[in-house]
Amino acid sequence: MPSNELIITVMLPFGLTKRRAHYLASCPILDVHSQGETAEKAKANLVEALSLFLISCLERETLDTVLKECGFKVAAARPKQARQENYVKVPIPFRASHKPSYNVSYNAC
Repeated sequence: MPSNELIITVMLPFGLTKRRAHYLASCPILDVHSQGETAEKAKANLVEALSLFLISCLERETLDTVLKECGFKVAAARPKQARQENYVKVPIPFRASHKPSYNVSYNAC
């Protein structure tokens, strides 16, 4: 990964339901849903939908409002590790417009 990139991974709960010929993948806590012909495709489509949703919120500077409206607040303590099979990992990529400069100079007073 280049030095001007950062990827934050968000773990979100999801559910999977068979609906006739398709599977429905849902993240009810953010009210984001997707579907696919297989369970794996539905899950992959949900990860993409969640990623695009969160990136859109970040770009529009509405993520704080959206999370509060969904009932989120900053947790005082780190939650216990949840079972991995009930969660999807959603990558949120960031790229700096310039490479950071690590050369710091101080002027003596």
